[in-house]
Amino acid sequence: MRTSFISKKPIPNGESIQGSDIRAGIFELILRDHPGFAVDSYISLFELNLYRRLYLTSLMEQERGELALLDQDVMKAIRENSVLSEKIEDGIEAKLTLGERMADRIATFGGSWTFIISFFSFLLGWIFVNAFILITRPFDPFPFILLNLILSCLAAIQAPIIMMSQNRQESKDRQRAEHDYKINLKAELEIKLLSEKIDHLLVHQNKKLLEIQEVQVDYLEDLLKKVKENSKE
Repeated sequence: MRTSFISKKPIPNGESIQGSDIRAGIFELILRDHPGFAVDSYISLFELNLYRRLYLTSLMEQERGELALLDQDVMKAIRENSVLSEKIEDGIEAKLTLGERMADRIATFGGSWTFIISFFSFLLGWIFVNAFILITRPFDPFPFILLNLILSCLAAIQAPIIMMSQNRQESKDRQRAEHDYKINLKAELEIKLLSEKIDHLLVHQNKKLLEIQEVQVDYLEDLLKKVKENSKE
């Protein structure tokens, strides 16, 4: 059983990685943290995956300069191997104030058929009462100045409430877009990590195949030697 150069602990069978099989950039990161690491040294697969994540972080910094806050969240999730695809609706709703909740509900009601039918019925009732029932002494005679005042006040109040709700919706959409961006970025980086692992497996498998072929060649050479000796006898 081989020993890890980094942790100085035994490496389980099948999880040892030799320095010569590690990509140059990742090898340099290991060498920076652990001087003396050589091509014939061994580390575990878990340790290699850790440095692969660190290598991706360094590549991101080189490509984009200083990482944004969203990128830092993604890098943290990759290093900790955590999940980003969580439900964000509950977190958004929990941060709303009482006024914002009321604005959302009023805007939802104001944009429904219930409000349209109810308000239209109220207008018809108001006009019918003042024009036909209370003909002699209407409380709001034609041209219904009091009704116009009520409608103006309603429009003046409703407009900022709807704008407040739209601002809340834009904030929700922005948080969803940022969340989707982090998930897509993490998926892209995880695919790169997966590609690195597949490349390593292919290289490791090719080495094993070469070793098997070399052993088979040795067997063939031994057989040829025996055949030649038997033919001489």
